[in-house]
Amino acid sequence: MLANLFKKKNKAVLGIDISSTRIKLIELSKQNGRLQVEAYASEPLPENAVVEQAIADEEAVGNAIKKALTRSRSTLKKAAVAVAGSAVITKEIQMPAGMSDDELESQIAVEADQYIPYPLEEVAMDFEIQGLVEGNEQFENVLLAACRKETVELREDAIEIAGLESSLVDVEAFTVERSYELLASQLESDEEIDTVAIVDVGALMTTLTVLNEGKTIYTREQMFGGQQLTEEIQRRYGISADEAMRAKLEGGLPDDYEAEILEPFKETVVQQVSRSLQFFYSSSQYNDVDHIILAGGTSSIEGLAEQVQDKIGTPTVIANPFAQMTLGQKVNPQILANDAPALLVCCGLAMRSFD
Repeated sequence: MLANLFKKKNKAVLGIDISSTRIKLIELSKQNGRLQVEAYASEPLPENAVVEQAIADEEAVGNAIKKALTRSRSTLKKAAVAVAGSAVITKEIQMPAGMSDDELESQIAVEADQYIPYPLEEVAMDFEIQGLVEGNEQFENVLLAACRKETVELREDAIEIAGLESSLVDVEAFTVERSYELLASQLESDEEIDTVAIVDVGALMTTLTVLNEGKTIYTREQMFGGQQLTEEIQRRYGISADEAMRAKLEGGLPDDYEAEILEPFKETVVQQVSRSLQFFYSSSQYNDVDHIILAGGTSSIEGLAEQVQDKIGTPTVIANPFAQMTLGQKVNPQILANDAPALLVCCGLAMRSFD
């Protein structure tokens, strides 16, 4: 994974996940070699503040970050954010071995236009050396990542509006890969687990990340998420979006809700998971995964993991990155536990504190 995407690292950063509907931020520390959650909060975003994973209103996003920061009571001033994988071009290229970072940077800048379909002055780039080329040690593999500067700058602007300093910008897929080390202890199997599919079902987007031996080998995003359930509740019972969201989380819906709305939605989630995996199998040498980890807010629906496991036939668990962590005094354990499956990006960003 890239060590320093778009900006060089700084210690002790807040991980801030800017999703389509919410801001989530988390502060982690390391106590005697063990991770601890020092602060956590989330804040809903106004409608259309983020559209198709792009910030449309940085003022609204910045104000939401500020509110979440106040509620979290974190005193950190540096923040890490991520851009969606669909906004980033990554390419592994081969370069002569033994070049310094400055030499590599100059050479990549010369050659980058053959890999990037945008004018280079509009692009933020970074790279990381992956190791020597197998069978030809005069060359090394270099992972190049590039993103439109505007995408990065909008996130940095929102961070600054909140009164924070933007320390680094990462890629969501890399943050999920980093978080995987927090999830591995959840996977129990008599056999070796090599290939794991993390399916993050958010409000609007479902992202499949497949890892082999802890390294990302495939990602895919598709427009589908928990908002479809909220909209169906609205439509069926004639209530507002806020009322539908609250009822979805807290209960109190009519007796026919479970059979008429929730069960069909759960079946649709299973179909989406299955379809995402089929895309992966058809575009790779793999025809199976050893484990499925469900993430995102939608994964908390009761019985969903069991249903995925029954229909697909692959052991399935709900992501809990905090299973091996301790909690600081500022953290509300119940709120954190409820939101845990949706915090992989947050955690992966906050873990940059320990690079």
